[in-house]
Amino acid sequence: MGTYRNLILENREGILLVTINRAEVRNALNWETWEDIGQLAKEINNDESVKVVIITGAGDKAFAAGADLRWLLERPSVEALEPGVQGVLTELENTVKPIIAAVNGYALGGGCELAMACDLRISSEGGKFGLVEPTVGILPGGGGTQRLPRLVGIGKAKELIFTGDIIDAVEAERIGLVNKVVPHDQLLVASFEMAKKITAKAPLAIRMAKKVIDMGMATDFPTGLALEKLSQAFLNGTSDRTEGMTAFLEKRKPNFQGK
Repeated sequence: MGTYRNLILENREGILLVTINRAEVRNALNWETWEDIGQLAKEINNDESVKVVIITGAGDKAFAAGADLRWLLERPSVEALEPGVQGVLTELENTVKPIIAAVNGYALGGGCELAMACDLRISSEGGKFGLVEPTVGILPGGGGTQRLPRLVGIGKAKELIFTGDIIDAVEAERIGLVNKVVPHDQLLVASFEMAKKITAKAPLAIRMAKKVIDMGMATDFPTGLALEKLSQAFLNGTSDRTEGMTAFLEKRKPNFQGK
């Protein structure tokens, strides 16, 4: 994969651990970091060695404590009409590989939006979440106004955005913002355990399931059912489907090839 300025990448047997490496500023997201994330989204799609991605932050205080305000303050207003952060996170969300956010501290503003653009969110007990942009005169502009209601419901999303409240990991799990909360020292262990469960499944089935779920959320119910039917028909013609069912009947571990 390419060179990154603010990300550290480590591939552990098909699970790509991505660390935002700006601990000195609590992993605040400047434009260079967003560009890195956009590059990552493009490259993982074409890297067959990557099965699942885990994103976390350097240090023990923050996943990503929001956007770099110095960058936002100097940014011309007209740039808000460009794809920008929203475009980067849409591209990340639309990757074919499952992505897990391992939230190890503050996930505020753009950091919370980054976590929401991932497929799953596992948080340490010290995780803190919030879309705090109205506090500084803006709104969540990386897709937060759209993804948060889809995760927690419109009423709770409005409450969190209007008040700028920061919630802890337990509350985030209760309202459906995170999937699981674990002790801080078990965060990566739990994230890799989840990733390994995913890598053990048929990769085409996971890929199609992700696409159907995401597209189904953006359309009406009958259309979503039709997408499900078409995807199932495609999977019925794959070698992995034959291997998976044969292995189950023969009581052995399947050897999926992604074909």
